[in-house]
Amino acid sequence: MTTPAEQTSTALRTQLANGSLNGNWTLDPNRSTARLRAKHMWGLAPVNGQFRVLTGDATVSPAGDISGRVALATGSVDTKSTKRDRDLRAANFFMSEKYPQITFTLDKLTLADQDVTIFGALTVRETTRSISFPATVTLAGDGEAAFDAEVEVDRSDYGMTVNHLGMVKMKCSVTLHAVFTRV
Repeated sequence: MTTPAEQTSTALRTQLANGSLNGNWTLDPNRSTARLRAKHMWGLAPVNGQFRVLTGDATVSPAGDISGRVALATGSVDTKSTKRDRDLRAANFFMSEKYPQITFTLDKLTLADQDVTIFGALTVRETTRSISFPATVTLAGDGEAAFDAEVEVDRSDYGMTVNHLGMVKMKCSVTLHAVFTRV
């Protein structure tokens, strides 16, 4: 008996191979989310937030190769704390005025039995690093695909090392639900 994830993987593999997914896709910002989670107070208290503005696009070639880009507006970070949000947008963290976006550029997607692995580059401020992470893909009808992933990031890799009294962990995670529709 196959699981729903295995059925989705098989459908994705088939549609990429037969060219039925080729073309241009755009991220639906009204149905997509990017949630931020970090540990605060020496790991005892979680800080949750969200990037309220995200954009993206993707292209599927006739051969089934996928490329794309997702951008999170750094000025749209919202943790429900005005002071914290102001700090995150300032020089110690995102530097939103100078670097208005965090971008992920998709270079390659590989299929496994029940999920996909996404390979690409993450750019935060002036630093770009290669990353890969697992994701699940859901195909909904003709012309819609949703990607779900949780990506762990060490903020010190991107020059964000401020840590007053060691209160905030260097690693944080971004949970992404990205819905793409065919253009």
